[in-house]
Amino acid sequence: MSDAPTSFSLLVQLNALSGGLFLLAAFGLMAMRQVLASLNLFVFQSVLLAASALLLGYQYASAHLFTVGAITLGVKSVLIPRILRRTVSKEVYARREISQVFNIPSSLVIAVALVLVAYFATSPLLSSGAQSFVQINLPIGTAGLLLGAYAIVVRREALPQVIGILSMENGALFAGVSIAPDLPIIAELATAFDVLVIALVMGLLTRRIHERLGTTAVGKMAALREE
Repeated sequence: MSDAPTSFSLLVQLNALSGGLFLLAAFGLMAMRQVLASLNLFVFQSVLLAASALLLGYQYASAHLFTVGAITLGVKSVLIPRILRRTVSKEVYARREISQVFNIPSSLVIAVALVLVAYFATSPLLSSGAQSFVQINLPIGTAGLLLGAYAIVVRREALPQVIGILSMENGALFAGVSIAPDLPIIAELATAFDVLVIALVMGLLTRRIHERLGTTAVGKMAALREE
């Protein structure tokens, strides 16, 4: 008797575990007030994204997905954190990030609502015999994308907004690896390069703004006028 069904079931369960933790990390970004803790959560989320890509790569025997997982681990779990730590002032990491539009309980309630929106928005795409991996990754990835967008809106500090942008990309890719397992490697390389450039530019810009103004609060920067 073949062990293929058992192996497939185990892969689905592991992927579901990765997806659940991925979503919890997205919720954690709503609750964290410290910039460094938010960055660490992004790294954890990126590791889970890579794990999902590797699990799907094993199931579909896809070299593309194995490459996506490796690129994600290298770029998002190692290079981007190092770039941000080197380009952004330590003072930004040392203090607590408390400037946000809503308090944490309100943000978590809104986050739950966004997850429900993601679930109902993707339900029509899952009702026609979609594969198990798609049923897991598509709603969770969509929810991650919406929560990343919400993090950009609710946070008033520049660096947490950058992390929100990167988290949005994580959500889009978490959904994408399940619906497009044969995504050309060149597309992922281009995306990884773009994300690296975004992290570098935003890190340098945040550092310069903090050095000149002593703050990275977006609301205060919006009030500036040219001399």
